[in-house]
Amino acid sequence: MITDAFIKDLPKTDLHVHLDGCLRIPSLIEMAKEQKIELPSYTEAGLRETVFKSGYNDLAEYLHGFKYTCAVLHQPEALERTAYELAWDNYNEGVRYFEVRFAPFLHTHTQLDLEGVLRAVDKGLARAKREANNALLQANDPAPPFDYGIITCAMRMFTAGFSPYYRTLCEAHPFMPMRKLYGVASLELARGVVQVRDRTGIPIVGFDLAGAEHGYPAEDHTEAFDYVHRHFMKKTVHAGEAYGPESIFQAITDLHADRIGHGYHLLDEDFITSPKVQNKTLYIQNLSQYIAESRLTIEVCLSSNMDTDPKLNSIADHPFRKMKDLKLSTTLCTDNRLISNTTVSRELRLAVDHFALTPRDLKNIIIYGFKRSFYPLDYRQKRVYVRRIIDYYKSIEDKHKIQTEAVNEY
Repeated sequence: MITDAFIKDLPKTDLHVHLDGCLRIPSLIEMAKEQKIELPSYTEAGLRETVFKSGYNDLAEYLHGFKYTCAVLHQPEALERTAYELAWDNYNEGVRYFEVRFAPFLHTHTQLDLEGVLRAVDKGLARAKREANNALLQANDPAPPFDYGIITCAMRMFTAGFSPYYRTLCEAHPFMPMRKLYGVASLELARGVVQVRDRTGIPIVGFDLAGAEHGYPAEDHTEAFDYVHRHFMKKTVHAGEAYGPESIFQAITDLHADRIGHGYHLLDEDFITSPKVQNKTLYIQNLSQYIAESRLTIEVCLSSNMDTDPKLNSIADHPFRKMKDLKLSTTLCTDNRLISNTTVSRELRLAVDHFALTPRDLKNIIIYGFKRSFYPLDYRQKRVYVRRIIDYYKSIEDKHKIQTEAVNEY
């Protein structure tokens, strides 16, 4: 039996989690007061009732909370604090490795440049990592060490109101078509994060494309992704969340995606809109077969999808069931711990309860997370780390008297 205690004890990953979607509410309130930022309530209960709800009617309501979280993340101290607390929130529920993502240009301004944003976030994460691993050593705990990577997000689209950086960019190019400007911003970010990574050693492990998907195609950002691809940076792309299989195809072919964020509509023929696709069934079969064969991992976010798709009446109806049947490589993630009121343990519990996961299924999914991570050290060290995770996982199975077959090497 897969108990809550077993899930909590397991070593876990979270490969798709947004920094600005994971603030602690008391910290948000405190930082808002310090920065004189107006909130609809200054109590946790009040914010849970008005903003960070137990469920949402649509994507617009879901995204409303970011208005307040992003507002307090324009100071290095706030970025550091949020990163530090997020790292500890992960560690305290048994997450051993996670990759936090955010869009740095949402936080830059005249007093805080790109490198300053990245340094602030890394400072908080590194401090939590150091404290957590020192605690393991002092307690002689056999658990694998805690670690992290940083993923930077380009935006599929933006307006001048998104941030001071985007306002300045729009004002500097008043005659440039916006689709062209989206690509300019992404390429500038790509150049910047590669330089910061190489100069500072900050573990920037991946590049992402986030934001409004429908109507804002991946092809606008090919130069940026070509650039990071040529500089040996891994790529994950939000795709198939608000658009369909064609968006996932673009992420793979145009942006060299190593992983897919969400992939929610991968298997949905109704979301294919191009007249060039004459046989929708065959198109999806070929695409899903390619993803399966290449082991492109899909970062599945059950609670988040439930929050943003009003047509999804039950977790049991989530396409994760079909992904599992097709033997796709998947890993379960939180997306936004605050906005979706979730944890990695909760996402695993939902999957176990609604998709009849066996102990072997659960083990494969969790180990996929470690294997398909953009681990910041070299491949030999990653293999050693994953082996240690597998051995530790076995010790937790023994502790809880769980019998599991060998992990699928794929």
